[in-house]
Parts: sequence; C-alpha cells; structure tokens
Amino acid sequence: MKKLMTATAMLMGLAATAQAERELQLFNWGDYTNPELLAKFEAETGIKVTVTDYDSNDTALAKIEAGGSGFDLVVPSANYVPIYVEKGLVQELDLTKIPHHGNIAPEWMGVEYDPGRKFSIPWQWGTTGIGMNKTLYAGDINTSAIWLDPPAEVAGKINVTPEMNDVLAMATMYLGGQPCSEDAELMKKVRDKLLEAKPKWVSMDYGMTEKMGSNDVKATVYWNGAMFRSRLANADVSFGYPKEGFPIFMDQVMLLSDAKNVEEAYKFLDFIALPENAALISAFARYGNGITGSEEFMPADMKDAPEIAIPEEFKAKGVFLKTCTGKSQEYITAIWTELQK
Repeated sequence: MKKLMTATAMLMGLAATAQAERELQLFNWGDYTNPELLAKFEAETGIKVTVTDYDSNDTALAKIEAGGSGFDLVVPSANYVPIYVEKGLVQELDLTKIPHHGNIAPEWMGVEYDPGRKFSIPWQWGTTGIGMNKTLYAGDINTSAIWLDPPAEVAGKINVTPEMNDVLAMATMYLGGQPCSEDAELMKKVRDKLLEAKPKWVSMDYGMTEKMGSNDVKATVYWNGAMFRSRLANADVSFGYPKEGFPIFMDQVMLLSDAKNVEEAYKFLDFIALPENAALISAFARYGNGITGSEEFMPADMKDAPEIAIPEEFKAKGVFLKTCTGKSQEYITAIWTELQK
C-alpha cells in the first residue's frame, strides 16, 4: 500500500508539473495584446502565454523565415497572409479543434487572402490615416497632403510610420493610382513625391500612441486604434481619413509550421473566437475585431468613436490592402529601399 501511495503521489506530481509547464509563444505587434486577455486564458486553461513584440510585418516575416524562432503563433496583416502560406511558414488549421470558428463574421470569413479561414483567425482590423494635434494644425486633416505636401504648420513636425505597404499605398492613391500599381511612370512619380516629402518629416517611427498622447509628437501617419488611445489621453488629438484613399487592414493569428506548442495554440485560437474574448482584444488596442456578437461586450465609447466609425463621406475611399506581386512589388521594394537611405 505504501508503494502504491508513493507511486500515485509521483504520478500526481508529474501531472502537476506537466500542467505547470504548459506554455504558448505568441509573436505579435507591440502594445497590441491585452494583458487581461492573457490572464483570463491562463486562468481558464493553465497555459502561460509569452508575448514577443515586433514593429512591422517585414520584421516579423524575416524572423519567421530565418527559422528556429521558437514561436507558435504570429499575427500578420492580410496582405502578408498569402506570403506566409506560399512559403510554407504556416500550417492549415484543423477546424475540428476550433469549435467556435463559426463565430467569425461573414464579411471576414470569405476573404480573398484566406478563403474559408483555413489558415487564420481574425485578431483586429482598422485603417491607416492622419493623427493630428489640433493645437498644431486646425485645418482639414482628411488628406495625405498633410504628409506629402505638408502645410507650413506641419512641415518638419510630422512622423510617418515605417510600414512599407501602408506608406506606398497612400502615396500612390494621393497621386491618383491604386495600390499594387504596375504603371512605371506613376510609380516614378510616387518615388519622387516621397523623396521630396521626406525632408519635411521629423521621423519615421512607431510608438506613436504614447507620443501623441503626451504631446511629444503632434502629427503622424498612423493607425486609427492607436490614435483613439492617444485621444483618450489627450483630447486635442484627432484622426483624419485621407480623401485620396486610405488603407484598410486586418491582422489575424496564424499557426506556424514549426510550432512546438500546437495543442496550446489551438486552445488560444478557439479562445479568441469567443465574442467576449474578442471584445477584450478590442477594448485594449481600440480596433474592431471580426467576431460576431463581440459588440455587446465592447466598451461603450467605441460604438460611435470617430476613429472607429468611418464617416460616410470617406467610406468609399477605404481600400483593403492586397498582396502586391510581380512588377508592383518590385517597384514598392525599390522605392522603399531608396526612402530608407
């Protein structure tokens, strides 16, 4: 009996250790993951999530492509999803392990970049536009002229987010084209305009949520949810939708091909497909999500926030960013390389 009790105790100890060691490695954009969400997930599942931040789609892709990252899940934007799939960096999802997959909103289910959502679960969606402190400039900020042909008040004081596809898409639309253009003459004009404008920018940086909120920076090309958070800290911050055209993005979670904690990853993917948990994601970073029924759990101040509810007059100007290929991607990469010099 004593031996049996000892053996039982050892087995229980091993089981407890195994439970304590359950973990998950999430590779996500900086300041984009709600600590409350992670605490709830760990409390319900016993799985500890470690989040590693990145600052751009290109940074994340390069890290994953190099191999041996140790991450289980990554959160790329929609136009990068086909790249991850084509390179074999992510695995197709076993939907039987995601029973709440059906909660994905219809408009985010039949997406061109991942039909039927076989590779990804929505995280958040939003827009790229103009963040402005009204004490710096009180004029119309619904135009990319703010950063490409800046008014005197703004020149030398505006930050431009160093996200290649957003910047190139906005500049192309400002000059009358559409993202992923293969028009060589147009893309030459885009290059020239960006190079002409760059000396009038103060920086090309991330981290604008806090900097706009604290008045360290007063104008930026940035994302709507971040500017919403800045406004909550600083009532002078406003957000503009460029009338020439602005990007719409969706970020989603994908399971890496070399993930070590696969079952834990599936637990997380199903967890974020629940409306109340998707709402926690939005409540922190202040973007829409993509899960039906999450609205009732979200903060009341998000319902009619100008950064979330796109004004009717600008809705048609929003362009969902696709994956550029061929000549268009060559032009984009070449222009971006030159802009970084």
